[in-house]
Amino acid sequence: MNIGVVTFPGSNCDADARYASALTGNTVHALWHKDTSLPSSLDVIILPGGFSYGDYLRTGAIARFSTIMEEVVKFANGGGYVFGICNGFQILCESGLLPGALIRNENLSFVCKDVHLRIEKNDSPFTNVAQVGSVVRIPVAHGEGRFTAPAEVLASIEDNNQVLYRYSMPDGIITPEANPNGSLNNIAGITNIAGNVMGLMPHPERACEPLLGSSDGLHVFHSLAQQCKPKFA
Repeated sequence: MNIGVVTFPGSNCDADARYASALTGNTVHALWHKDTSLPSSLDVIILPGGFSYGDYLRTGAIARFSTIMEEVVKFANGGGYVFGICNGFQILCESGLLPGALIRNENLSFVCKDVHLRIEKNDSPFTNVAQVGSVVRIPVAHGEGRFTAPAEVLASIEDNNQVLYRYSMPDGIITPEANPNGSLNNIAGITNIAGNVMGLMPHPERACEPLLGSSDGLHVFHSLAQQCKPKFA
């Protein structure tokens, strides 16, 4: 599988995303925000975490106008798999590839800690090797990770089963205490209606091997590899 990882000015998790992608045996391509084309071999594009363009104006708002995002949107609309992590999630919302928005944490403070996530579905390219209801431990690091959406949009997200991850207690129970940022419905990660674009606020690339304290994040990369496997059969 070929994975492209975009670097924007201010990205700080692009190297981590490339490392985690390579751990699962993938060919990794470094992409630049000014690129005007994508390698034809790409199966997946990752928009990594960080502070693209210094988070000026609004998180993800300037990165959304980067030259490469025109190609990312075309890639996604053509059925390619796109995965936005933290700031990447914010960029996907700003670009219209995902519904809703990420706003300032409810406690108005930057949050950096491990959280627990309950996996809500596994008929997704991003979770197909996981079990529904299983709980993973993955770190968060954000100041604007509170998922919000108008009531009708939130209802549509829920009705269309677009929620992949919710913040939970270690036993999988969904509680306000498990929610690190005040996200509506404890939402940590969603997909678009087509299911080929996913945004996740926690950082699976920072939980990709035991040395980091957890390898729970690898399921995302293994799932994508499994999803793309038929192409090489």
